[in-house]
Amino acid sequence: MSSNFRRRDFIAAAGALGLARPALAQAAAKVVVIGGGFAGTTAARAIKALEPGASVTLLEPKTTFTACPFSNEVIVGMRELSAQQFGYDGVRKAGVEVVHEAATAVDSEARVATTSSGAKLAYDRLVLAPGVAMNWGALPGYTEAAAEKMPHAWEAGDQTTLLRNQLEAMPDGGTVVISAPANPYRCPPGPYERASLIAWYLKTNKPKSKLLLLDSKDVFSKQKLFQNAWKEFYPNLEWVSQSSGGTVVSVDPATLTFVTDFDKHKADVGNVIPPQKAGAIAAIAGVADRTGWCPVDPVTFESTLRKNIHVVGDACIGGAMPKSAFAANAQAKACAAAVVSLLRGAPPPEPLLLNTCYSVAAPGYGFSVAGVYKPGKGLLLEVPGSGGTSPVDAPASLREAEAKLASGWFNTIAAEVFG
Repeated sequence: MSSNFRRRDFIAAAGALGLARPALAQAAAKVVVIGGGFAGTTAARAIKALEPGASVTLLEPKTTFTACPFSNEVIVGMRELSAQQFGYDGVRKAGVEVVHEAATAVDSEARVATTSSGAKLAYDRLVLAPGVAMNWGALPGYTEAAAEKMPHAWEAGDQTTLLRNQLEAMPDGGTVVISAPANPYRCPPGPYERASLIAWYLKTNKPKSKLLLLDSKDVFSKQKLFQNAWKEFYPNLEWVSQSSGGTVVSVDPATLTFVTDFDKHKADVGNVIPPQKAGAIAAIAGVADRTGWCPVDPVTFESTLRKNIHVVGDACIGGAMPKSAFAANAQAKACAAAVVSLLRGAPPPEPLLLNTCYSVAAPGYGFSVAGVYKPGKGLLLEVPGSGGTSPVDAPASLREAEAKLASGWFNTIAAEVFG
């Protein structure tokens, strides 16, 4: 597979979707995309590739994107943060106007987005890809200030570095405590990959230390695969499920204490992965419902709450499709095809979406889960029999191969979206 994000790839895909025809004859359509992560940047580039005559503007306050996939490896010193960071020069070269400002308001009636500088951007279609925000206060005791003592590291960047520094500073014999939230949240297998890699770090560098994973669930993604890895490699890792008293009901950042229904757990390093919701602009734009997430039409990703606004990536309610970078990229491409169709007054194509999620439980030890999804009953449903996980009893050679595939996938998607 080529790692280059090429306009001709989209044109070929457009032909298959019935979209490869002359651009709009009327005044150039205006599309504004808010959010410069995997979903938003993919959507902006795809729309511009499918409809070169359209004006496509990407609003993203940060000049450098820091990717979450593989950031668990940064935490344990297997990778540097710089390997996660990408600029937007390639996006500009693709014809997208990139404006490094935050979106502060959306007038869905007037079809205008306002930026932090006060600029007004008119649009025919608006695509929101705000990612997630930490739901501060949903877990008693866990606030934005508390995250400076008990980092979440669920947004890559300073929090990633903070957790890494805390692990390095912890004396041998210390205890790391991680709390995993109830669904939904970004990257369902992420807490278990993180626990695995931190357990590897402790085993390698601080062998007298231990890790406690407190979970608000009894069942999680790739559970058997992770638990087999833990049994083989990590006697220093203890998982406490919901039914065994693992649900964290509050935290005390002053004492690094996790409180469950039945016990209190004191940490030397505390990693709180809190409840989450759609990024702030979703509520401002009126596309988030009372759950904090964004209901969408599964064919077009248009908000069911506001017309002419589409939501893709982690922020949307994706039905059976998980919140992952792979899913965000796939949703953005489907949304782009729908947006261009709607701008042309044509019926949008019904998408068939793929997601593959890799996890690395130790250096050279990876596995994956995959699924195919299509619209149904107002949601994205998994196609029966389409997916599955890596074999539970796979040989070491396959685990090593999947770890390499994981790395290859990340390099490919990063080059496609930002290169």
